[in-house]
Formats: sequence, C-alpha cells, structure tokens
Amino acid sequence: MKHIPVLLTSVLNALGDIKGKKVIDATFGAGGYTRAFLKAGAFVVAFDRDPNVLKDVEDIKAEFGDRFTFVQKPFSNIVELQDKYDAIVFDLGISSMQIDQPERGFSFRGDGPLDMRMSQDGISAADLIEQLSVDDLTKILRDYGDVKKAVLLSKIIKEKKPKTTFELKELIKNPKDVAPVFQALRIAVNDEMGEVQRALKAVPDLLVCGGKCICVTFHSLEDRIVKNTFRDWSTVPGDPRLPTAIKAPFQLLKPVVPTEEEIEKNSRARSSHMRGVIKSC
Repeated sequence: MKHIPVLLTSVLNALGDIKGKKVIDATFGAGGYTRAFLKAGAFVVAFDRDPNVLKDVEDIKAEFGDRFTFVQKPFSNIVELQDKYDAIVFDLGISSMQIDQPERGFSFRGDGPLDMRMSQDGISAADLIEQLSVDDLTKILRDYGDVKKAVLLSKIIKEKKPKTTFELKELIKNPKDVAPVFQALRIAVNDEMGEVQRALKAVPDLLVCGGKCICVTFHSLEDRIVKNTFRDWSTVPGDPRLPTAIKAPFQLLKPVVPTEEEIEKNSRARSSHMRGVIKSC
C-alpha cells in the first residue's frame, strides 16, 4: 500500500513559507513530510529509530543532498540538537509501512512474531508479556487500550504466553478488544507516551522566535498530552488585564481535523488531529 502522509496540506499551510528555513521532521517514517518540506525549500533534520526507513533516507539524500540530515534515533533525542529551528513537526503513532509488514508483529491482520519494536532492538511484545506481572499487564491494557476486561485478559495472556500475532488474537474472545490490546502492547514496547513527553519538553529551547511546533496525533492518549502541553505553554502568567502581565510563551494555532475527502482517500486520517503553537517573541 502506498504511504500517504496524513494532513500534509494542513501542516504545510500551518508552517507557511519555509524556503531557506530549518525544520525538524521528528518522525520521518516513509519521508512524506520530509520530502514536502525539502521541495518547499527548507533544510530538514529528520529522526526515526526504525532501520527499515534507510532506503527512503538514501533516496531523499540523493535528491536533496546537504539540505537533508538524518538521525537514526528515537525522536526524543531532538534534545541533543544544538541549533535553533524554525519549525518542529511530529507525525505521531505507528506508520502504515510497519503495519503492512507481518514480520514486524504490529498488526493482527497478518501472522508474524509478536514483536512490535519500532527500533528492532530491545524487548519485544512477547518478551514484555513474559516479564510483566498480571497487575502490570492489566495496567498497560487499561491505560493504553481502555480494555474493559483487562484483568481477565491479562491472566489469560500471561498463562498462554503467545509468541505470534495470531496466537494473541485467538486469546482475545471479544473482537472489539483485539485492536485495543495490540495498541496497548505496542505503546508499552516502544514507550510511545514517554517519547512524546520527553520530546515536547525539548521543543521550547529548540525553536527560534516565531518558530512553530506542529503535532499530528492519532489517538486520545497522545492527543491529550499534546493538547495539555500546548495549553500550558500558551497560558498567560498573571492577569492578562494588568499592565504588568507577561506575554504567553506560545500562541495556539487553530486545531485541524481531516476533511471527508481526505478520509476517503486515506482511511488512516480518520482519527487524526493537528495541533500547533507559535513561539512568542
């Protein structure tokens, strides 16, 4: 399946003219955002921990040369950057390429090892199930998947210790629980919520005056983190009616959701939200 970047037009509209500007694409994926930023004339630093993206990295490097830099690390490692940037963009969640590869173990639609590691190293989902207690597994299913019968499912999963995606799927009797269970395990394996929180903490110091941070989210957990963080950044210290009031560090951009037309062309866009802020001068 061809990868279609979600809300790309909305992201580009929010960024405005980026010709000659320095942009961080914190979640490279298949390079859809990066390529669009480069075509708009930007200098791009992109992050991704998945080694499977390296072919796309090579293709873009060959086309755009020194205007493109790639860092094969989790996007929370933007904290290591020393320069200031005009924009930082996050396209959060799992990529369609990872879902479409059964051997990666992200999806229940194809059989493969119960892996789910974006970086392809560290503890797999099968390892995590083996190591966690029933209580800890229950918490993961509840917190990251909102699974209703999390206690019962955790006991079953711990007892059977599935090693493949189909083995896990067969243990989940309610079809409505399958996707949430897979999502919860994937988030835990890759510490996705921790990644978002650590990365966002680095953003204010990396942006220039007037710089923008744009986040595209796909489920309520990450969207809540982004929404609350941006709200905190845009809160005015003190009473804004007083002459001594301090200007808010950031100004909120209007949130965007996909149009029906975009959802028809790209079903992955259905649950997406775009949120953004501008750093005050």
